[in-house]
Amino acid sequence: MSIKITNECINCGACVAECPNHAIYEGSEEWSLSEGTNIKGIVKISSGLLIDAESSQTPEKRDIYFIVRDKCTECVGFYDEPQCMSVCPVDCCVLDEENVESKKSLLEKKKFLHGEPPI
Repeated sequence: MSIKITNECINCGACVAECPNHAIYEGSEEWSLSEGTNIKGIVKISSGLLIDAESSQTPEKRDIYFIVRDKCTECVGFYDEPQCMSVCPVDCCVLDEENVESKKSLLEKKKFLHGEPPI
């Protein structure tokens, strides 16, 4: 599953710096797939759409922080638990049960976003 931010968000921003994928953005903020990742050029996202990884995308929410599903790996491959969930003072970073992903698929997403780890 990816993580989502609920409407209980108080816009404190504690989660933003904790995300290793740069997947969390302030409400109304445009985002790009390339920001905080190694992705460049035209890529296919989970919805099947082709996008330019470096182009600005429409904000997913207007009033509260949001998590870009195509960038969220639940911190798999980085930490033992999702860091946004650990630091949120109001527990509004929760598992998105409508977007279930296996650990294997989350690791593949990490590889897609950041490339192979150095040997």
